[in-house]
Amino acid sequence: MNQNGHIQHHKIAIIGAGPVGIEMAVSLKRLGVPYIQFDANQVAHTISWWPRNTNFFSTTERVAIAGVPIQNNHQQRITGEDYLAYLRGVIEQFDLTINTFEPVVAIEQQENDFLLTTQTRTGTQHYSAEKVIIAIGDMHTANHLGIPGEDLPFVTHYFNDPHDYFQQRLLIVGGRNSAVEAALRCWRVGADVTIVHRRPDLDRQRVKHWLLPDLEVQIEDGNIAFMPSVTPIEIRPDYVALAPCDAFGQPLPDASIIKHPTDFVFFATGHRGDQSLLKMAGIELVGENRVPVYDQHTMESNIPNIYLVGTVAAGVQQRYTIFIENSHEHVAKVAYALTGKIPPVGTVAQRSYEMAFEQFEAN
Repeated sequence: MNQNGHIQHHKIAIIGAGPVGIEMAVSLKRLGVPYIQFDANQVAHTISWWPRNTNFFSTTERVAIAGVPIQNNHQQRITGEDYLAYLRGVIEQFDLTINTFEPVVAIEQQENDFLLTTQTRTGTQHYSAEKVIIAIGDMHTANHLGIPGEDLPFVTHYFNDPHDYFQQRLLIVGGRNSAVEAALRCWRVGADVTIVHRRPDLDRQRVKHWLLPDLEVQIEDGNIAFMPSVTPIEIRPDYVALAPCDAFGQPLPDASIIKHPTDFVFFATGHRGDQSLLKMAGIELVGENRVPVYDQHTMESNIPNIYLVGTVAAGVQQRYTIFIENSHEHVAKVAYALTGKIPPVGTVAQRSYEMAFEQFEAN
């Protein structure tokens, strides 16, 4: 119930306004379907805390949405800042209304619809919706190791700007793209960089093909230090305690602890999604990665009239299988399930894949 005592009723509610949530909103608007959309933060919040001037792994045609191409003056991969500007442009082009900074804090199934409770600056609000589309992503919080000192002020799980580490000793924990890219960028601005990784080698299958050779050259030349098969177990103001690990990345109980002096620590240990809203809605979560149950053809969850689009459908991704670039079809499937029509998704067909109508008609 809102301040005036009236619960707003809507046909569809979209929860989340990242790239896929925005594409879903554009699709519904094009099809003339009324909806309301919420986001707990600013639109595309996850992308806003990416490291500055970091290029996307995906090429532009794969992260474009709603049939709106991404143009730039260099025809190469774009940065997070470029993509945020593009998304703002799409929102203004289609005149989308998004209730930003209004998190959905509860969802309750009623007889014929769902009751959504949100929290605003002025208090609690209530809305009802016949159908709910969840597009909240899967990178809400950083993965913490839970070791002593992890909350010290010179320790971070979010990489901001390499300039912060100019002429400082930086210890980077991790062995994937974020760790490798941060190491190279920070070394090039003048930081003394060491990478520690609990495995014997970096994961060659998961590091960008243009980054790994560069890092290997710098390690070989002694410009960047690499300490494999160790993991941090404690952080002190003047050093990090590192425990040697076995081949599976597990600390060896009787091995001597290494005290590595450093000024700053960056944990490039990934992020995980908040699944509390899914659990609240009664969506079944399966397996070690807690993958939500849904119909592959319609994206409808095990709870009728609740749909999942984007990376939220992958659960807690240990090895990423769902990205922006392969989530466009989620939008098409939901739009088709709701209206029998497929709006433009992704970018123009000549530059990307085509969404085959046959796959929907056959189901």
